[in-house]
Amino acid sequence: MGMVSEFKQFAMKGNVVDLAIGVIIGGAFSKIVSSFIDDVITPLLLKPALEAANLQKIEDLTILGGVKYGMFLSAIINFIIVAFVLFLLVKGMNAAKKKEEAAPAAPAGPTQEQLLAEIRDLLKK
Repeated sequence: MGMVSEFKQFAMKGNVVDLAIGVIIGGAFSKIVSSFIDDVITPLLLKPALEAANLQKIEDLTILGGVKYGMFLSAIINFIIVAFVLFLLVKGMNAAKKKEEAAPAAPAGPTQEQLLAEIRDLLKK
């Protein structure tokens, strides 16, 4: 098998495609969370503190002239929000899976022995 066909087989596996979709969605979700932090959380919760320091965004917080601890705080807040949303997503998926497993099984049909006995009886007639 050639290298190109082997790569094609690898790239078309379901797990690789799922991972690629997850990375793309994760990047988009990261932008949503960043916007949420910058445009909602910061103005509502941190506005007085930022105005007192004459700053616009949490990322502008610095100490010792250049250490941008505000960017670190923003990254921590982003991480907590993403982790919480993923927790809720996994929890919801697990609950749905439990409901699916708990669904009653379809009524059992005749066993193989019963079917064979019926066929035998029909053949005797």
